[in-house]
Amino acid sequence: MSNDLEIAAAASAGGFVSSVRPGHVPAPGTACANCATPLQGPWCHSCGQSAEDFHRSIVKLAAEVVEGLLHADGRLWRTLPDLMFRPGRLTRAYLEGHRAPQIPPLRLFLVVLLALFVVGGLTSGGKFGKVTSTTTTEANGKVVTTAAATHSFSELTPAEKAAVQARLGQVHVTIGGSKPNVAASNWLEERLRKTLDDPERFHLILEQWSERFAFLMLPVSALLLSLLFVFQRRFFLFDHTIFSLHSLSAMGVVITLGLLLTPVVDDWAFLLLLPAPVHLFVHMRGVYRTSVAGALVRMALLFLGSSVAASLLVVGLLAVGLNGMVG
Repeated sequence: MSNDLEIAAAASAGGFVSSVRPGHVPAPGTACANCATPLQGPWCHSCGQSAEDFHRSIVKLAAEVVEGLLHADGRLWRTLPDLMFRPGRLTRAYLEGHRAPQIPPLRLFLVVLLALFVVGGLTSGGKFGKVTSTTTTEANGKVVTTAAATHSFSELTPAEKAAVQARLGQVHVTIGGSKPNVAASNWLEERLRKTLDDPERFHLILEQWSERFAFLMLPVSALLLSLLFVFQRRFFLFDHTIFSLHSLSAMGVVITLGLLLTPVVDDWAFLLLLPAPVHLFVHMRGVYRTSVAGALVRMALLFLGSSVAASLLVVGLLAVGLNGMVG
């Protein structure tokens, strides 16, 4: 994974632990390590820096973080049940100012996104499908080559790899006309060849960029909601962003659970996604106070817009991944 998401999520996870350990705070009157102001408590009243001394083993630090997550800060366990089963109440509470009892939405989203990619990386094994091609001749004499993915690229024999390489010469890209675009066809063919030669590098590039592309679903969702509620002046972009953070976080939790269960129950794990429309309906009704018909119509439009945006993001991700294979 990219360092950007790891750093952001690690900083966010650190925010779960809001208390300072008494046993690691200097005595009152000790000079602040940052500005030399005499300390009067666990925080410097002049510069705001924590007075806690972090010079202890990594084992103790990790244990304290886990303890903080499980005990010292109960916001995690108060937020997750509401996020999954009472999303409307969770978002309304935040928008109305009751924010201290719950995890900040952006922090929650970043940590869920990090967990999703960590679990996804562990369960996928980082392998791509093996490509096998078949060629058929249609009635009009046109030769059509199709490809199918079955196993890992790494399992291709030299003969199979040579056969796929030969088929790549038949790749043609048509842009705005009936004739193939030579430049685009050459661009795609060159990068497909390099991807076939080094699929692990392609996987690594996709992994690094997928987190950033996934994050783009947040502004897309917020902007779509702004359009859907453009005539309701009581809602602002901030409200739509908080709604999107909570909605996407809930979806991320479900997908993460599905990935964790996949090794046990195979694809049946993704039956967990079936209640997703119900969750969105309850969430939208609870936050925006819309009618049943209004919520259903907006859900349909939101699904359509999100599907188009997600498709474009996937195409963009693949383009970035292929482009990164050269250079």
